[in-house]
Amino acid sequence: MSERPAPTPTTDTQHAAATLDGWYTLHDFRSIDWTRLKTVDPTARQEMIDEFVAFLGSLEDVETRGEGSHAFYSILGQKADVVLMVLRPTFKELEQVELALRKTKLYDYMIPSYSYVSVIELGMYRGSGDGDPYENPHIRARLYPTLPKAAHICFYPMSKARRDGDNWYSLSMDERKELMYRHSMIGRSYAGKIQQFIGGSTGFDGWEWGVTLFAEDSLQFKKIVYEMRFDEVSAKYGEFGDFYVGNILPKEELGTFLG
Repeated sequence: MSERPAPTPTTDTQHAAATLDGWYTLHDFRSIDWTRLKTVDPTARQEMIDEFVAFLGSLEDVETRGEGSHAFYSILGQKADVVLMVLRPTFKELEQVELALRKTKLYDYMIPSYSYVSVIELGMYRGSGDGDPYENPHIRARLYPTLPKAAHICFYPMSKARRDGDNWYSLSMDERKELMYRHSMIGRSYAGKIQQFIGGSTGFDGWEWGVTLFAEDSLQFKKIVYEMRFDEVSAKYGEFGDFYVGNILPKEELGTFLG
């Protein structure tokens, strides 16, 4: 597992808040070419399914060794059919997963819909306590997590506004600290209902963060996002991309899904 140096303490004159950074993350959204897939001989289709199940099994092996994690979900609506979320220590290892996916026979029937690259991030507005934060078991569990296999997933990208008069990056560090603290209190009120993973993506993708939520009750996605919209961090400074929601797709159910 690659380690990153402890962040340098941030002062108000530096403006930028320090972050703790963990595993790199890829969200790979795909649509299925159902018309072509229906024409595949049933025996050949089953071979494709078996091969893809083996591919997912290889990802599970990596997760068991604590060298990464993944989640595989079907997606509701027209934006995509499935998403594979992968966590790995390096960009190179993310690429290796992409290559393994491309080499499956099923990949020939998967159409790229959307992708997102980020790195698991913890903001340092309130500090990280004493000592090296990367040696703190609680922090390590958040930076290098095993993704939950919850019933539902929700993903969306977001950025902080840079509009005239409402520019997050022109606020002082003290102002941002206070706003983020109040904002985080809303998220903590959903503990036990939602697990949230923030991916920092400045310099990696088109937005500044990618947010992934997992829950057993899909209605909790609506509740937390709606409640946060009334908080100043979102109401005044939040800009959001498309939302992707879906249901867990265990490898044992792939035959039914694609059959």
